[in-house]
Amino acid sequence: MHLLSASCVCALFITVLLRQVTGLETVIGLYGETLEIPCNNVALNSEDIRITKWKYDKGEGLSGDLLVKLKNQNFSISTTDEYEGRVSMAANRSLLLSAAKLSDQRTFTCMVVADMDISEYPVNVVIHKTPEGLEISDKAEELEIGKLTKLGKCVAKDSNPAANIIWLKNKKPLLADGKGISIQASVLVDPDTGLSTTSSVLEYSAQKEDTDAVFTCSTEHTLAADMESSPATFSITYSTENIVLQVTDQASLVEGGSMTLKCVADGNPAPTAYNFHLKGEMVKVENADSYTITNVTRNTTGEYKCSLVDDPTMEASKDITVNYLDINLSPSGNIVKSAGEALHPNLQIDSSGDTKVSWTKDDVKLEKEPKFAKLTFADSGLYECEVTLGLLNQKAFIELTVEGAPVITKLIKVRGEDGTHEELICEVEGSPKPTVSWSINGTLIDETASDNGKIAQKIKVVPTANLTVSCMVSNELGMASKTINVSSTQSDDNDQTKLVVGVVVALLVATLVLGLAYWVYMKKSKQGSWKTGEKENGSSEEEKKLEEKVEENSQKAEV
Repeated sequence: MHLLSASCVCALFITVLLRQVTGLETVIGLYGETLEIPCNNVALNSEDIRITKWKYDKGEGLSGDLLVKLKNQNFSISTTDEYEGRVSMAANRSLLLSAAKLSDQRTFTCMVVADMDISEYPVNVVIHKTPEGLEISDKAEELEIGKLTKLGKCVAKDSNPAANIIWLKNKKPLLADGKGISIQASVLVDPDTGLSTTSSVLEYSAQKEDTDAVFTCSTEHTLAADMESSPATFSITYSTENIVLQVTDQASLVEGGSMTLKCVADGNPAPTAYNFHLKGEMVKVENADSYTITNVTRNTTGEYKCSLVDDPTMEASKDITVNYLDINLSPSGNIVKSAGEALHPNLQIDSSGDTKVSWTKDDVKLEKEPKFAKLTFADSGLYECEVTLGLLNQKAFIELTVEGAPVITKLIKVRGEDGTHEELICEVEGSPKPTVSWSINGTLIDETASDNGKIAQKIKVVPTANLTVSCMVSNELGMASKTINVSSTQSDDNDQTKLVVGVVVALLVATLVLGLAYWVYMKKSKQGSWKTGEKENGSSEEEKKLEEKVEENSQKAEV
């Protein structure tokens, strides 16, 4: 297909109706980027389109051609002005405009020629540009509470449209209220580029809580990410309203140490001079807020004050206590008492506060303070008391020794496992340590002694006869003894033999007595028969049997 001549085109315009789509579409492009301007001919079939032509509005009713595309042919560029080299056509007939700039903000029209029909699709182009930078300048050196002060100026350079600047404090927008917040914005347009520079000045009346506040400014953009300036902080100045007197580490303040008084004011900047009132004495301190007292004593305890040199009525006070602890244990040290005596230790405490007291005996904790109505040997030992007050600690002790004449508490005997010896155990209490002795010789098996005056001694003996054994104990304060009966292991065997023999002899004697009685009876019977004249044959036989019986028993006894 060949290009249509001007007369043909005119004929077409004469013979067909020219149709322009109503409703102007707007396309927004980014400055310096490639912009795609659509040709909204979706209602037409691409096979029916013979010619696609792009043109633009030059103003004053004039238009300029950009490019044209005939059916089944590549597009051809017809412009020779500022768009030369910047325009092309996409496959969908959209116009591609590279290196977009503000002068491109105009109307571009797509003309489509189909069978006996010509349509035009105008598109309005708007070019946006984000600011080149966003910074806070002309920042105030400090802000004064309650005073409206210029905080700074936020500038957004070279943007289109002109940037809308928002001020933020701690990420929250600030709105002008005509009192503590005032925001004044202005826009300057570059005549050469047409780009706008927006400036925004914030005046702010600070509050005390703004001391650590972070201020920023930001802009919003339709096609690009929001921009935000670097954060800025400001020193807030305000006069002193309150002061406080502090004592460094008062809990550890003890005699001989040091204490530092510090006057803290809430003004900014802080005062540079203070008066310290030290129990009737006033000391002026300049270019510092603290005063140190060394080598304190319990007499240092009392009320202290500090005040402003510029305003003496502004003052603070504090009661300060120097911790101390004294104890006195009576009696104390090494103490010797007799068994049966009473002992009531007395602990006196002089301190600056409540104390904690604990007692131990031989390193074992006691539940209460030791008191003795009647001492025993078992009460001997090392008694220690510990008194604490915070970091202070005091100790005292009683080394108690209970003395007395020895006492034998137990004396027992135990048969040895082999049955051939006896073990004698003598348990003793006494102090000084008693000496243990026995009334017989024996072999010492064991001796145990405890710190509370108890002794247990065990000996081994092999008695050959029944005897009485004594355990004797003594020390420099007295002596004691106790006895126990011990049987011989041999005499026990002899006793059993004698018992058997005695039983046998008793049986023989009983038999002889019975025999003799019978014999006497028979004698009397004979005499009676003589008197009556009876025969003696029967009696003689019985007498003979009795004699045989006696003889038999005699033989058994001999055996």
